[in-house]
Amino acid sequence: MDDVSARTQAVRRFNRFYTRKIGVLLEGLLNSPFPLTESRVIYELAQHPGTTASALGRTLGLDAGYMSRLLGGLERAGVLCKERSKDDARQSLLRLTDAGREAFVMLDGRSRREIADLLDPLSEAEQLRLLAAMQDIEDLLGTAAPYEVRTHRPGDLGWIVHRHGLLYAREYGWDAQFEALVADIAAQFIREFDAGKERCWIAERSGNFLGSVCLVKQSAETAKLRLLIVEPAARGLGIGRRLVEECIVFARHVGYRKITLWTNANLTAAVKLYRSFDFNMVHEEPHHSFGHDLIGQNWELDLR
Repeated sequence: MDDVSARTQAVRRFNRFYTRKIGVLLEGLLNSPFPLTESRVIYELAQHPGTTASALGRTLGLDAGYMSRLLGGLERAGVLCKERSKDDARQSLLRLTDAGREAFVMLDGRSRREIADLLDPLSEAEQLRLLAAMQDIEDLLGTAAPYEVRTHRPGDLGWIVHRHGLLYAREYGWDAQFEALVADIAAQFIREFDAGKERCWIAERSGNFLGSVCLVKQSAETAKLRLLIVEPAARGLGIGRRLVEECIVFARHVGYRKITLWTNANLTAAVKLYRSFDFNMVHEEPHHSFGHDLIGQNWELDLR
């Protein structure tokens, strides 16, 4: 069997396993009177009341004829109703009736319980592994949700230290002294955190860490950008640029006049990013650190 055939069989085997596991092959989804497609319509109308049949069909990937028959059946069952659009009399807006909303509450509650039962036998580590695998599938098949950027919470700085130590060892061969340096920076940030002048931002998607950066107070008029990192699987999404932008906007807002940073010449992607924001290199010097001969660089951005 060639590689393509083997991989095709593996995907089909996973599809059969997963559909059996979540029960979508049952005549009624979640032991309800509604088959899978009808349940999906009810879910969508609960989230987006007032949508049109054509928009709903595009969302669910259903052709117009099948969608029309499906909606007609749900209307006769008293689950949904139609009303003429005030903006376009040719369009009908779809909404759940009281019976439809009751059906949604029932379906949503049963879905939550079934997923909870599915996860319950797994340990915390196994659940996180499962969620990460699901996220990988979304990412690779191009259906992942956009990332979000938030400020830090307890536990984030420990994760930042972990990812720096792991990724820089893997990608550049840097030794544990680099992880120790990052740990010192993170510990100082936590101990001396000034909420009015400092920030740490985390980029994440569905609870998964994608990247981070810190901006710390160096003096009354100068901030320092530190610990910028983007996960390999998230590179190319503009996350690094977004994190640096957060630093610059915040620095201007709280009255800093300059941002500095220290990096190394071999970190070419980071150097290119800093140049794009008009950071200027003001000093560079060879040094031996983290098991390698490196060229350290100091950069500055004038905010005035």
